[in-house]
Amino acid sequence: MAERTSWQRHVIDPIAVQLTQGITPEKVALTLAVGSALALFPILGTTTLLCLVAGIMLRLNQPIIQIVNALCTPLHLPAIYCMVRLGNWVFHVPSEHLGIRMMNHMLWDDPREFFEKFGMTALHAIAAWAVVAPFWVLTVFLLALPVLREALRRKAVVIAQTTPAPPPVHPVP
Repeated sequence: MAERTSWQRHVIDPIAVQLTQGITPEKVALTLAVGSALALFPILGTTTLLCLVAGIMLRLNQPIIQIVNALCTPLHLPAIYCMVRLGNWVFHVPSEHLGIRMMNHMLWDDPREFFEKFGMTALHAIAAWAVVAPFWVLTVFLLALPVLREALRRKAVVIAQTTPAPPPVHPVP
C-alpha cells in the first residue's frame, strides 16, 4: 500500500472523521437536540460557534449540528423575542417595546448606551434560555431517537434484501 500523502493525512482524513463521527441513532438524536437548542440561543451571531464547541466537546457530528443550526435560523428571532419576554417575566421586569430600528440605531450611535439599556435584557433572555434548553434537548432527543432507530432498522432490511446470499459452503470430505 502506498504511503499516505500529507494532504490525505491533514485534510482528507479529518474531513472523513467529521463526516462519519456520531452516526449511531443515539448520537444523531443528541446532535439534533443539542444543535437545535444552541441554534435558539438568544444572542445573535453566537450559535455557529456554540454548535462548533459543543460538537467538539460532545463528539457530535459537525456537519449535522451545523446543518441543524442553519435550518433553525427562521426560528431564531421569534425565539429571542420569546426568551426576552420570558426573562422579563421571570425577573419581574416590565416589558418595553423593543424596536429593531431603534436598537440598531442606538447600537451604532452609542454602543455604551445600548449595552447599558439592553445588557440586563440579554442576561435575562439567556437565563430564560438556560431554563428552557434542557427541556428542549430532552424533548427533541426523545422524539428523534425512535424515528432514527426505525430508519436504521428499515435501512438494514433493505440492505439484507438487496444483498445476494453467499454461496453455500460444502463440507470437504
